Amino acid sequence: MQVTVNGAPAEVQEAATVAALLAARGGGEHRRVAVALNGEVVPRSRWETTRLAPGDSIEVLAPTAGG
Repeated sequence: MQVTVNGAPAEVQEAATVAALLAARGGGEHRRVAVALNGEVVPRSRWETTRLAPGDSIEVLAPTAGG
């Protein structure tokens, strides 16, 4: 199914979860990211159970150091 990840179209499996999306995109390197689904922050405790739907917009944000 089609979703948008960080402004770019992406294809994910039907009924994929936030956790599955992160695993597929980062290979488990998602300890220090925040996720917003359709503009709402998804708590880390809900990543495994939050399912994605066609047309969803997901933002994956990682902190950066420097300034």
